[in-house]
Amino acid sequence: MTDVVIRATGLFTPSQSISNEELVAAFNTYVAKYNAAHAAEIAAGELTALTESSAEFIEKASGIKQRFVLDKSGVLDPTRMYPRFAPRPDDALSLEAEIGVAAARDALARAGRDAADVDAVICAASNMQRPYPAMAVEIQHALGIKGFAFDMNVACSSATFGIEQAANAVRSGSARSVLVVNPEICSAHLEWRDRDCHFIFGDVATAILVERADMGEGGWAILGTKLATSFSNNIRNNAGFLNRCEDTDPNGRDKLFRQEGRKVFKEVSPMAAEHISTHLSALGHTPAGVRRFWLHQANLSMNQLIARRLLERDATFDEAPVILDQYANTASAGSIIAFHLHHEDLAQGDLGVICSFGAGYSIGSVVIQRR
Repeated sequence: MTDVVIRATGLFTPSQSISNEELVAAFNTYVAKYNAAHAAEIAAGELTALTESSAEFIEKASGIKQRFVLDKSGVLDPTRMYPRFAPRPDDALSLEAEIGVAAARDALARAGRDAADVDAVICAASNMQRPYPAMAVEIQHALGIKGFAFDMNVACSSATFGIEQAANAVRSGSARSVLVVNPEICSAHLEWRDRDCHFIFGDVATAILVERADMGEGGWAILGTKLATSFSNNIRNNAGFLNRCEDTDPNGRDKLFRQEGRKVFKEVSPMAAEHISTHLSALGHTPAGVRRFWLHQANLSMNQLIARRLLERDATFDEAPVILDQYANTASAGSIIAFHLHHEDLAQGDLGVICSFGAGYSIGSVVIQRR
């Protein structure tokens, strides 16, 4: 069977960022306006007054200190609290494809590849800009890649699920080299007016070049991939064609990201740790033999708990890097950012695990080894 490697990764980071302090100032202004506008209903007990947020609350709850976004002004406008994205004509490159292309070109440049070397594109992301044409096909066209392309969505596990599909395509011989692209415009799906989640997400795009090992030296050998899903409503987004029905509110709260955070923490953490442990065991390895874990960047406490369950002690930053503080939760791209920024120092033969987990529930792990 053909050996498969991760040859390179790419990253696009927006130029704009929002600190916790900036976000809280806008949010609290919105809260004050809302409470004042609904003072009578609140006094009558018909509505509940909104509670202010704080930078301390955000960091304690999540470990996040800031986030990158594609539009800062719309999010920080207390009368709007939502990014402003101008519609583009059909013959212009879409916004999601634009950032996906940027990340893909970074990965290709790092690998010393061009479009002629790639046979397929998978756009694997939580937040698709549209149903069709597929974002992957648009990205493929913009890059000048032949072959085939398709979209896939497994929420925050989309990147690891995409890596398995890419690896399978290479092993089967249907492609020599596959680009897995993860453009995540999370700011468009976040309810910035909800204190429980207004701080969670940021925007970014990553790309992973998966190809035959015999196409070059170096890279990371993919020793194995493992995927798992288990249905849960604890993380949900109901945006879709039903929004256009007359009996629904297109701006309703359930049409944006929502979650039962405590339930997710309690249920997913042990599932992820067990998933990684059994995957390693099936490949003849143990968590103690892993040089580095690149975990999904959703919540600092969750990552710390998963690592503690695996190693039976607290993990160091070197063992389980964190990018959550700067990037916030970037959905499927989080574990790939962690890998992209924290892998160059590993030596030949070092073992690593890329793992993501999210809505579905979905969990994906990729065990890799430095060549």
